[in-house]
Amino acid sequence: MSDYRYLRYERLDDGRIVRIVLDRPRSRNAQNRGLLVELDEAFVRAERDDEVRVVILAGAGRTFSSGHDLGTQEYLAETAPGPDQHPTHQINGGTRLAAERRMLQEHHYFQENTKRWRNLRKITIAEVQGEIFSAGLMLAWACDLIVAADDARFADPVGPRLGGSGVEYFGHPWEFGPRKAKELLLTGDAIDADEAYRLGMVSKVFPLADLPRRTLEFARRIAQVPTIAALGTKDAVNQTVDAQGFQTALANAFSMHQMLHAHWAELHGSDWPLATEEDGVPDWRTAPPVSLAVKDAVGGGPARAA
Repeated sequence: MSDYRYLRYERLDDGRIVRIVLDRPRSRNAQNRGLLVELDEAFVRAERDDEVRVVILAGAGRTFSSGHDLGTQEYLAETAPGPDQHPTHQINGGTRLAAERRMLQEHHYFQENTKRWRNLRKITIAEVQGEIFSAGLMLAWACDLIVAADDARFADPVGPRLGGSGVEYFGHPWEFGPRKAKELLLTGDAIDADEAYRLGMVSKVFPLADLPRRTLEFARRIAQVPTIAALGTKDAVNQTVDAQGFQTALANAFSMHQMLHAHWAELHGSDWPLATEEDGVPDWRTAPPVSLAVKDAVGGGPARAA
């Protein structure tokens, strides 16, 4: 596929480096189904191309990705029955009912694709800026390396705001550490790029204006590594994490995620699988900005504009 609606596919350095750019800046690159399907096709395209050594995943505009799309007009059109419905809502469990439909659809389009991208047969670098929230973390965590702008903030506020226990690809304890993961999930607070670097989640931090150029420089250095050595390194690290229980933890956390969806849908007597204001959470559309987690303030630090 050469034409995309929701992203750009750029070949750099005679095809040795590919830059995939999420291109929904007006929606802060929220992940609707069309974008996720195109992203999978773009990753597969880069994987098949033997000239490609490194894939950069970036986001257009001020925000890398604000998470799952929960309400844009495109999202509503592609989910509702009719001529504009995305075809993936009729397969992979899309025609099943209630919790079974939701579980199968999220399994295929949220968790399994992220796992597949994590194991892509190329070295991948996430180039992130602004708010990397909730499912935005999933895209960044699927990459082998993360390069962040100095304005980047990372958070998964789905617990305090939506009544969840974290997004479908539950990498939080592995990326943040167990206790920091609990704090960030229970408070919904964010960490900034410097803290993410200190935790080892982020490899490099650059000024926002320099981010694309410096990320490309980093990719060029990685691209110099022989491909078999690069993939051997990637697999050695990924398999070590898997041996420590990563894949089992993902499966267990996904089951908990689906249980909470089913709880809220049953409680509301509807298909809305998230907590609402009546359940004690703020309306996610009008909730206050996410605060920074700081060591000497219970309520978090002041939010910084993305």
